[in-house]
Amino acid sequence: MTKIRIGLAGCGFVSELHMVAYRRVYGVDVEVRAVAARGDHVVEFARKHGIPNAYRSFAELVADRELDVIDVCTPPNLHATMIVEAMQAGKHVICEKPFSGYFGRDGDRAPIGKSVPKALMYQRVMEEMEATRTAIERTGKLFMYAEDWIYAPAVTKTAEIIRATRDKILFMKGEESHSGSHAAHAAEWAMTGGGSLIRMGCHPLSAVLYLKQVEAKARGETITVASVTCDVGNVTACLKPEERAYIKANPVDVEDWGTLTATFSDGTKATVFSGDMIMGGVRNLIETYTSGGSLFANITPNTHLTSYQTSEEKLASVYITEKVDRKTGWQYVCLEEEWTRGYLQEIQDFMECVATGRQPLADLALAYETTKVNYAGYWAADEGRRVVL
Repeated sequence: MTKIRIGLAGCGFVSELHMVAYRRVYGVDVEVRAVAARGDHVVEFARKHGIPNAYRSFAELVADRELDVIDVCTPPNLHATMIVEAMQAGKHVICEKPFSGYFGRDGDRAPIGKSVPKALMYQRVMEEMEATRTAIERTGKLFMYAEDWIYAPAVTKTAEIIRATRDKILFMKGEESHSGSHAAHAAEWAMTGGGSLIRMGCHPLSAVLYLKQVEAKARGETITVASVTCDVGNVTACLKPEERAYIKANPVDVEDWGTLTATFSDGTKATVFSGDMIMGGVRNLIETYTSGGSLFANITPNTHLTSYQTSEEKLASVYITEKVDRKTGWQYVCLEEEWTRGYLQEIQDFMECVATGRQPLADLALAYETTKVNYAGYWAADEGRRVVL
C-alpha cells in the first residue's frame, strides 16, 4: 500500500486535533512528515508528535516533493492563497474553515469591519471564491473541506434517518457558542473575515446546508438557499473590565453575537446562532424538525458522562471539555471529543479519498455555499433587510 504523506501548515489547537485523528486512521498508510509555522513553537510541535521536518515558511512546506497532501490549519486570511499555491504545486489540500472571506484591500479604512460595506465584501468574496474554485478545478487535485460537524456521529445519524424516512425538513436550528476565543486574531475582521458568525456559526450553517441536501437527494428534489436574513452585534461591549473575568471576547470590529436565518427554495427555514458570551463550555447543537418527527443532535454538551466534583486541584490533569472555566460542580464530560465532534471520521474520509480518488463528504461545494450564505448574512445585517440569492 502506498504511504500518504502529510504536511501541516500551522501548529495550533486545530493541528493538535488533526494529529490525534491522523494517528487513528485505519486501512490507509498515513504519515505526517512535515509541519510549517513561523514561530519557535513549530520545533516543539514537531518533536512532540515525531514529525521529521519542521519548516519556518509555507513555501518550504509546498516545495517538499515527498508530500502528497497539505493540511491548512492557519488563520483564515491565509486560506485562499495557500490552497491555490499548494494545489498548483501538485498537492491535494485539506483546508480548515472558513474557505474564504474578506480580509481587506488597498484603500480600505481600518478597521475594515466597521468601514467596508458588507455588500461590497459579499461581492468581492464571491469573486475570490470563483477564482479559487477555478484554480482548484484546473489542478485536478482533491480539495477537502475540514468541516467536522457533518462527520459528527449525531449529525451522520440524523442524515441516515432523513434518508430512510424521506421526510420533509421543515425547520432546523443550529448553534455553536462559547465564552470567546483566546486567539488575538479572532477580534479583528482583517484576520478572521468576521466574528462569531463565521468563526463558529459556520459549523451549524454547514450542517443545515448539508442535511437539506441529504433530504433533497432522498426525495429527488432540487433545493437551494433562496434568501437570508441576519442580525449581529457586540453585546459584550457594555461590560466593565472587572466583569470580563470569564468572557474572553473583546472584539475590535467583529460581532460577538449573531443569528442568521436561511429560507430555502421549498419555503422551509433554518436558523443559526453563535455567541462569544456563553458560559459552561462549547455548545454544539442542531435540532431538525421534519414532517414525521424531531431530531436533537447534542454534539456538546451531552450526557455521556455527567460529573459532580469538589476539588479543582485533584482534577488538574483531567480534561473535561473545551472552553469550560472550571471542573468542579456539575459538568458534562465530553468523552472521546475527537470522535464525538467528528474529527476522526473527517480525517478518515479524507485519507480514503486520497487513496482511492473519490470525492469527500465535505467538499468544495459545501465550502463555497457556506461562505456565500454567511456573507449574504453579513450583508443582510448591515442593511437591515432580506438578501435574495
